[in-house]
Amino acid sequence: MIKEIRIKEIEQLMPLFSEQDYRPDLKRNRSRFLYRGVSDASFEMTTSLHRNCKHLERTLEQAILENFAKYAVVSDPTVANSVWRQMIMGQHYGLPTRLLDWSHSPLMGLHFATCEPNLPEMEDHDCAVWRIDMTEQQALLPESYQKIVNEKKTTYFTVEMLMEITQNSLARYDSDMKDTAMVIVEPPSMDERIVNQYSFFSIIPMDMQDVERFLNEHTENTVKYVIDKSLRWRVRDMLDQMNISERIVYPGLEGLSDWIARHYYVR
Repeated sequence: MIKEIRIKEIEQLMPLFSEQDYRPDLKRNRSRFLYRGVSDASFEMTTSLHRNCKHLERTLEQAILENFAKYAVVSDPTVANSVWRQMIMGQHYGLPTRLLDWSHSPLMGLHFATCEPNLPEMEDHDCAVWRIDMTEQQALLPESYQKIVNEKKTTYFTVEMLMEITQNSLARYDSDMKDTAMVIVEPPSMDERIVNQYSFFSIIPMDMQDVERFLNEHTENTVKYVIDKSLRWRVRDMLDQMNISERIVYPGLEGLSDWIARHYYVR
């Protein structure tokens, strides 16, 4: 079930920053949650592949990845060897894929929720931060997938683990997952952006046509934090003071320029 929590006061955000379980075996606190920020709370949770290719996504996905790999091999020769690496690298650079972006950091979720492409519209609509539970997602996986993550003592997959269990086959993955589970994968640290964003991806099976329905029917700990539009500038200014901004999220001159432009935007 998806629980919706409406945020109308800045103080209501504070629990997001301390959602960590105490681990007696480690005597430490550890979070099992991932966060996804969206600038408009009404946006549906759909992949860029589905938005781009619609009902032909199943037919066109392979061609998209093969063409990406054909040209991307100049930048990274290893990309030709793994469909999962093709997908992750492509997502990183704007290729339509079946991946959904998440972060282990709630601050990153808030950053993307309060980054409005059109700044005059900041107060026109609510934004949102989605939260999912990695351990809950792991429990939904087929037994063979659960076995491999348990052996590695983790709650998510790497590219190497995915290649091993799927034999580098998207068809095998879709057959295993059907519409009742999805793998969480930690991407390789290809550049500073992935590292700074504390990035993770969920791999949406082709049969899972409605991600929100899946979360509502199969999970108990999914939360949608809806942040009132009147709070967006307040949250945005708070994040900037915490050094969570475009210049950190997108290292380089482009991110720096975006941050400066927003910093000096006149309301």
